[in-house]
Amino acid sequence: MSTLHVCSLSRLRDTVDRVGASHVATLINAGTPVVRPPSVAAENHLFLGFNDIVEPMEGMLPVSSAQIARLIDFVATWDRARPMVVHCWAGISRSTAGAYVAACSLLPGIDEARIAREIRVRSASATPNGRVVAIADALLGRQGRMVAAIRAIGRGADAYEGVPFALSLAEEDWA
Repeated sequence: MSTLHVCSLSRLRDTVDRVGASHVATLINAGTPVVRPPSVAAENHLFLGFNDIVEPMEGMLPVSSAQIARLIDFVATWDRARPMVVHCWAGISRSTAGAYVAACSLLPGIDEARIAREIRVRSASATPNGRVVAIADALLGRQGRMVAAIRAIGRGADAYEGVPFALSLAEEDWA
């Protein structure tokens, strides 16, 4: 069950119920109301509030290193017995970046470019937030490889909302 599921806010409850997720990581604007699915314990829900920007903009809250460190710590404590759902508003940028960060942190022996390409295969619209990726790259000591891998897959197809997808974290699926 070592699987990450990525979706939008509008599909959060359905995705959690459908896959039986025990953990949820929310990467969304601060102040956005997010109802935690009742099957997910409060301590298994991480809420990170920041705007989907890559460069500072007046009136917008960029993601911080402390927030990405919290994400990395959160996925490290997940026992992987049941799936985790990572979501944002649209399921395209912050959530796909969060899933990429989680996969890179939990699969340290797998090439960053391979993980990025797998995200692209699973989601035509995935456009991982570059600031999230850059901060994680530094925190995980990946020496720019995460950033380069996301640049290599390019911007995803235009979409209002991403189609939910899953990414296996089982080592045998990456062998």
